Amino acid sequence: MAQVEATTERVVAADAEDVFDAVADYSGTRAKLLPEHFSEYEVREGGDGEGTLVHWRLQATSKRVRDCLLEVTEPTDGELVEKDRNSSMVTTWRVTPAGEGKSRVVVTTVWNGAGGIGGFFEKTFAPKGLGRIYDLVLAKLAAEVEK
Repeated sequence: MAQVEATTERVVAADAEDVFDAVADYSGTRAKLLPEHFSEYEVREGGDGEGTLVHWRLQATSKRVRDCLLEVTEPTDGELVEKDRNSSMVTTWRVTPAGEGKSRVVVTTVWNGAGGIGGFFEKTFAPKGLGRIYDLVLAKLAAEVEK
């Protein structure tokens, strides 16, 4: 099994602290940021950053749906980590200042991919597909915090 990684980033015209607060607000803002690829969104514990337990279904393709139950931690300032209890998938959000009134948001998702030919295709195509999904999330984030 090879590790698969998808990374997406965007510079947002808002202070890093405000952007991080929006990303960490699972009980409010986060649901507004999710495109149609996400369904059955539910905060089960917490709702604001560290200690949150959130559920959703992620439909990456017409045939590929992941049922995700994510534990949220904040290992360092400006960093939010979502570990899926149902798989090896881990998504890390990093929000850092990027000049006056701007911030850089980097979203990286890693997981243990399949072996064999299926794993080759997964490693080749899945990062692009997931990248497109998180591009949509980051566009909605920018629209939300740049108001």
